[in-house]
Amino acid sequence: MKDIPNNGGETMLPGVAGGLFEPQGNALERRVLRNMGIAVAGAVIGSLPFAQWRISAGLLVGGLLSLLNHHWLSSSSAAAFSVIAHGTKPRLKLTQYILRYFVVGAVVFFAYKFALVSLAATIAGLCSFVVALFVEAAREFYFAIIHREETS
Repeated sequence: MKDIPNNGGETMLPGVAGGLFEPQGNALERRVLRNMGIAVAGAVIGSLPFAQWRISAGLLVGGLLSLLNHHWLSSSSAAAFSVIAHGTKPRLKLTQYILRYFVVGAVVFFAYKFALVSLAATIAGLCSFVVALFVEAAREFYFAIIHREETS
């Protein structure tokens, strides 16, 4: 009962190779990041022939910021949890954690102010994480149905 396997076949115990605090990330995180990239690419490519260039640019900027924000969040969360798990001195200050919000906000503000992007499309691009979570939920639901045990 010491090792709690997750759906990637790795253990979730802190400090164990392949576990929750592994720098490369677990299978779930890699799938979510991949699904986010696919959602952004699909939205941008799908909007190119039908929408104005500012909409496509907004989807691209929002999607790239979403990917960057996800990376920052996962790395800062891993650093915070390693402090809790191992009792080490925190490498991350609160200002660095909040700085990512200001960076994302500043990029969106200036891109909109210079009329480079559509604000609605940028916000839609920032929502690529939601699409990735729905894809992951559908995947988990599929495997739960396919791999269930017969109770007859």
